[in-house]
Amino acid sequence: MSDRSAIEWTEATWNPVTGCSKVSAGCKHCYAERMALRLMAMGQPNYANGFEVTLQRHMLEKPLRWRQPRVIFVNSMSDLFHSDVPDSYIDAVFEVMTRAHWHVFQVLTKRAERLASYASSRAWPFNVWAGVSVEDARTAGRIAFLQQAPAAVRFLSLEPLLGPLPNLSLDGIHWVIVGGESGPGARPMEKSWVDGIRDQCAATGTPFFFKQWGGRNKKRAGRLLDGRTWDETPSTHATPWSPRPTGQA
Repeated sequence: MSDRSAIEWTEATWNPVTGCSKVSAGCKHCYAERMALRLMAMGQPNYANGFEVTLQRHMLEKPLRWRQPRVIFVNSMSDLFHSDVPDSYIDAVFEVMTRAHWHVFQVLTKRAERLASYASSRAWPFNVWAGVSVEDARTAGRIAFLQQAPAAVRFLSLEPLLGPLPNLSLDGIHWVIVGGESGPGARPMEKSWVDGIRDQCAATGTPFFFKQWGGRNKKRAGRLLDGRTWDETPSTHATPWSPRPTGQA
């Protein structure tokens, strides 16, 4: 768990699971995989298995030791809903998040179908936000599964954005984050794609957060869109929304 995070849309990270596997095009140049392998080479004990999915049980209760409220990204180095993470362990993570009610936890996944299935059979804590990653039109179907989750805040991470998303379903979505890919081999993001998403957010009153243009040197490319930063965020006290029943469009 990191006391501070360089990720623009959160304050801290907590990794009760490390490691993952690729499921779609957005995973091709995974930053977490690069970092995990580097940490393994440095001898960091949590990454002795490299990027293999590993349950870090000794990390489970870390948030309970943080008394100052903060926004925490859960599993920045993994995916809580990976098939190799048993339901019983996900339950343990949620139990800690429920107990640490003074924090806000952001759970982001590409395994949207499992997220919806898990959420359908358990109480969802009010301080846990649910999000899915969508990189292009082929993965936009993840949004419908997110819309089934009874989280008070549901968000989209459209990063790395690899294509246009002209018909976003934003019903019950409280926040949209957009970012280009960064690091070695970064694929370019077109401004028209970003403009289209921002305009859809404006039309629906959905907070829009522009994270980065990306590229090999993301700091040089910066975060400005049309001459300004876009750092809109959802209310931490969003009104609960009734999720769409399974099977409805």
